Amino acid sequence: MLTGIEEVDWASLGHAYGPADDVPALLRGLASTDPAEREAALDGMYGAVHHQGDVYDSTLACIPFLLELVADPAVQDRGGIVELLTSIGGIELDDEDDDLDGPDGPGTDYDCPVPAANFAMAAAAVAAGADVFLGLVDGADPEARLAAPVALASLHPDPARVLTLLRERLTVEPDTEVRLALVAAVGRIALRHAALRAETVDWLGWLAGAAQDPGLRLAALAQLARCSPGRIPEDIVRWVTELLEEIRTAPRPEPSGGDGDGAGAREGDGAGARDGDGDGEPGAGRMPATLVGQVRELLEEHVAGRRTPWTEELLRTLHGALDDRVDDRIALILAQLRSPDPGQRADAIWLCGGLIRLWRGRYEEVVRLVGGQLGDPDARLRDAATSFLERLFELGAPAADGIAGVLAEGPGGAAAFSGGLGELTGRTGRDGALLALARSGDARAVPLLARALEGPGEVRRELLYAVDGLGPAAVGLAPLLRRRLAAVELDEDLYDRASPLLYALAAVRGAQALPEVLRVLRGAPEHRRAWVWEAAARTLGAFGPAAREAVPDLRELLGADAASVAATAARALWAVEGDAEAVVPVLVRWLRPGSSGADRCAAAQALGAIGPAAAGAAKALRPGLTSRDLWERVRCAAALWRVSGETDRTLPVLLAAWEENRHARVDIAECLAEMGPEAAAAQLPILTELTRRRRHNAREGASGSHDIHQDEKLLTLCRAALARMEPRGTL
Repeated sequence: MLTGIEEVDWASLGHAYGPADDVPALLRGLASTDPAEREAALDGMYGAVHHQGDVYDSTLACIPFLLELVADPAVQDRGGIVELLTSIGGIELDDEDDDLDGPDGPGTDYDCPVPAANFAMAAAAVAAGADVFLGLVDGADPEARLAAPVALASLHPDPARVLTLLRERLTVEPDTEVRLALVAAVGRIALRHAALRAETVDWLGWLAGAAQDPGLRLAALAQLARCSPGRIPEDIVRWVTELLEEIRTAPRPEPSGGDGDGAGAREGDGAGARDGDGDGEPGAGRMPATLVGQVRELLEEHVAGRRTPWTEELLRTLHGALDDRVDDRIALILAQLRSPDPGQRADAIWLCGGLIRLWRGRYEEVVRLVGGQLGDPDARLRDAATSFLERLFELGAPAADGIAGVLAEGPGGAAAFSGGLGELTGRTGRDGALLALARSGDARAVPLLARALEGPGEVRRELLYAVDGLGPAAVGLAPLLRRRLAAVELDEDLYDRASPLLYALAAVRGAQALPEVLRVLRGAPEHRRAWVWEAAARTLGAFGPAAREAVPDLRELLGADAASVAATAARALWAVEGDAEAVVPVLVRWLRPGSSGADRCAAAQALGAIGPAAAGAAKALRPGLTSRDLWERVRCAAALWRVSGETDRTLPVLLAAWEENRHARVDIAECLAEMGPEAAAAQLPILTELTRRRRHNAREGASGSHDIHQDEKLLTLCRAALARMEPRGTL
């Protein structure tokens, strides 16, 4: 085994962490009889040799040896090696990937030192040896059978042969998850090879109606929708709902070993070896901590106790195919949320999390039903519901009754979470539910926040940042916030501990805490001192004239080296004294050439907040309208309009930025709403935004905790702007 491994000059090759002289040990570890050693070796391969999907020269050198390991039936855990090879050889480059090369030619991008050619060579090398995967499809190892279909569909150079093999194997494969993998691989071939698509789509349509197994029909339907969206049936919601009910009520198959049902087989040959419960193999004992192991444990925990965990991935595929058919997707999720199966309800919540993050729609009933899951005895279902509701902000209002009911000491309320009613700090299910309630703007969150602030523990910072959405009801929190701020030590952790409290005090206009705010401002340590000053000055500005005692401190901050500090102090001083002459010249100085774009943005925003009283700054703001930096153009245009009302100069700049950068639209819409009838030229882009189904800040594969809130804010501002325009002010 591994013939010729010593003939490779591994030390001259490299991987993510330097010379690859440790790779032979990793390859031998993959063939070890010790499960701990195998897992550590696989972890090392992903961590260094195939780090974050990169392909190094050492990765290329490994491919023949990895193929040899896959071909040897004596090697255990071959499924993991197949998945590694699929990842190494399955990266497809297109024209957009040319930027993998640096300015000096291939392989010289210093942020990504892997030549683009390596990916192509890896694909060719794995494809050349892909016949090895053919023998796994009908082998005795269910894990290898599970990994082989996608490897063949992705890498084998003869897709027609693979397609025939996969369809034939489907008629005899006993393992449920492997059957689903076979169907998914057929769909992948249809997507990758146009010449085989029509035939494959017809076969998937036939399978979706003819298969006896409802799970197989659902898998075929998901792949059919993915490969041919035009073939999605109009009654897709009814069809999928009936299939899910069939799957839920189907008799549970008897577990078996060997070539029997896959779930039983994999549980039998995997769990004991991984835990090292005295199976006689070398190194038996507790597995070492590896990233691969942690991922596996998380997946095992996620599916533990579920009869059909594979339905989640099938539904995810189907939702992806439905794309902008938001109403159908919502209807599917509603049906799942009403299922007696807690696993299906949890799946629905996770799926809706992705849907609501990307698409606008009518989610009221979905949110209400998710709120009802917080009292369920299933911990994973509660966790899913809490995680979903935390990010909804105002869209979470329909769930408020459900959240408040669980947080109250009512039937099932105290038992629904791991902690007692007083445990509203840290990161528990209870504080997540409270965060969702507070972000929805429900006043019932206030007494619970008060209880948290009265307690001895740290209060989750997001709860304090949510105070600004609670309105006048939160005013009573000021004394508790003041007491908390007084107890914060003036050490290097000051900013982290004080800034959420300062933010909350600003939200409730808690001017009685002025002495405590000044204590923080004056006692800030050198570490992140400017951040502390800025946070404290912002709070003082929120106090307004009640913070007159802070005037000397704010005047001193006007001379700060950081524009963000000086600008925040200027806004605060204006709010306290109302003396524009004292602050406008300071801000104008930050607009001069030589200041950074960020500095000019900070000064412009402060001038805009002062408004017409800063009209003397108009001349200094106008050059920013032609800046190369979009954000500087937006900030200066908005500020110029607010100080001078110059619509003819500013509106074209704002509308151009609206089209150029969607992430600037919230700021622009806020200014347009203030302009009123003078912004009539913006009607068309605003109407267009209001008719879009996709959220303006939607990003595939990435999200922020405030994304939904920001998009809903944009819609609110757009409606407000349109309502103030003439003559069409009816929306």
